[in-house]
Amino acid sequence: MQRAASEVMQSILLSAVIDALEAMKAASGGVPNNMLRDLQSVHRNTTFADLPKSVQDSIAQSVRAAFTQFLKEGYAVGPKQAVQQSRPMDRVPERDRRGPQDRRDFRQNPGRRGPERPGGAPGGGHRGGPPRGKPTK
Repeated sequence: MQRAASEVMQSILLSAVIDALEAMKAASGGVPNNMLRDLQSVHRNTTFADLPKSVQDSIAQSVRAAFTQFLKEGYAVGPKQAVQQSRPMDRVPERDRRGPQDRRDFRQNPGRRGPERPGGAPGGGHRGGPPRGKPTK
């Protein structure tokens, strides 16, 4: 059974983070102060080039593994044009997707109310005169 893309992505990211942490551990040589210094040097604006070489290698390997895992799960990975061209045709033809306000345009016959009468309101009611309801004194 094919897993959802979000599940595949979550497992990919988790393994990438774990691999990066292991690479930082290895780069510090087991010295806690060095590892702490390396961890504190990473922040939101850190670029790929700012990372230690072992972490860069780990990320590159994780990216390759991510593409491989997506392909194994049956997802298409590639440039947008190539993926769209190889996509199979839909079994159900596309339908007209107009909003609810455009439904009036589909009416081909007058409907239950009958054709509009000249000078009258839709539905046969008349617009002039006092309002219906309780009589005024």
